[in-house]
Amino acid sequence: MSYLQHFNLADQPFRLTPDPEYIYWSKQHARAKAYMESTIWLADGFVVITGEIGSGKTTLLQSFLSELEEDVIYAVVSQTQLTPTQFLQSVLTEFGFKPFNKRKVELLDMLNMFLIEQYSSGKKVVLVVDEAQNLTHKVLEEVRMLSGIETHKEKVLRIILAGQPELKDTLDSAGMKQLVQRVRLRFHLSSLDRRETREYIEHRLAVAGREQKELFADESFEIIHRYTGGVPRLINTLCDTAMLCAFADQRSVIEETDVRAAIEELGWEEHESSTGLHEKLQQIHERQPVDAPVTRIEVRADGELIDEHAFPRGRIIVGRSADNEIYIKSKFVSRHHAQIVTDDDGCIVEDLNSTNGVFLGEKQIKKYRLRHGDTISVGVHQLVYYDLRESSADEPAEDQMDGPDGTESAVNEQRG
Repeated sequence: MSYLQHFNLADQPFRLTPDPEYIYWSKQHARAKAYMESTIWLADGFVVITGEIGSGKTTLLQSFLSELEEDVIYAVVSQTQLTPTQFLQSVLTEFGFKPFNKRKVELLDMLNMFLIEQYSSGKKVVLVVDEAQNLTHKVLEEVRMLSGIETHKEKVLRIILAGQPELKDTLDSAGMKQLVQRVRLRFHLSSLDRRETREYIEHRLAVAGREQKELFADESFEIIHRYTGGVPRLINTLCDTAMLCAFADQRSVIEETDVRAAIEELGWEEHESSTGLHEKLQQIHERQPVDAPVTRIEVRADGELIDEHAFPRGRIIVGRSADNEIYIKSKFVSRHHAQIVTDDDGCIVEDLNSTNGVFLGEKQIKKYRLRHGDTISVGVHQLVYYDLRESSADEPAEDQMDGPDGTESAVNEQRG
């Protein structure tokens, strides 16, 4: 009897090769994919996704790419230890060109013409760079320049950078400010918690054809999480090895003893997240202390308060999808309806090409710098903004469409 027959499986559940069919949609993985999808909604979409080795970034990218519509053309660059010229050649090669033996200026001209032609044909172009933590500062500068290619109406290249945590450190370093200003959304994929680890294992077994959930004994999940730290690739390795240990002993259920035998065979120690070392290392490497909340959003319906949130500086998404920071269950609210960005100067709300729009009073807005006490409408719900840095909660300003300097704050720029 084979390994698969012994465990009533049709396929190997814990292979290490990325496979979109096996992806487990934890809340954070769903969020990361939504951010990738935002590059399609927004003409100037530029997203950075980071995560530990084995956290599922590549599988996420494959899932995202497999669902793109026919009007989207994409290039994927995963060999990233390149010079600026080699990087441009790799991008053009992915788009079907033979760009060798050409000078850098010629490569840029080829790419520029290609992007303009695709835009004129109604196509959207996405550049995906995997393993982006290996890009040098000079190559990242080329990426910044490419993100600025535009027609007289809008930018023509969407960009997704995916990489290990070192990419985050690089972007936060001196000299990267101009590039970071181009980035719309940044998200870091953390490890799975204990509940998600169990759900991840059971999900992969179900996809592989296992109908019963009792293959792994209840007590085995705790030790699996303790030694893998919730990292999907490590979970796969440990579970597969534990199953082989159980198969060798002709047991039909993977017990804690099988998991421990697998750990001994692999020569593993407890994961740093279980020993506390992970948190210590994070504290050492953390460049900035965690911001205290500076923005408060009240969610109201018919004037009645139904929810409220407080956020530090950064971006939050509003929509009817449960992966949003502000989740509004309403048919009048799009899945990802709007984003709210808090910075040192205040807070900006921006419509994410929602179906029913975002309104300030009777005026529909695309992008607007909020003032303390402003109320915006999304569908039949109202969002009331409070700047927690204000010394007192003033009444909403009468002239809400004027910015602090007397200029109009609503930016109705056309976005694709």
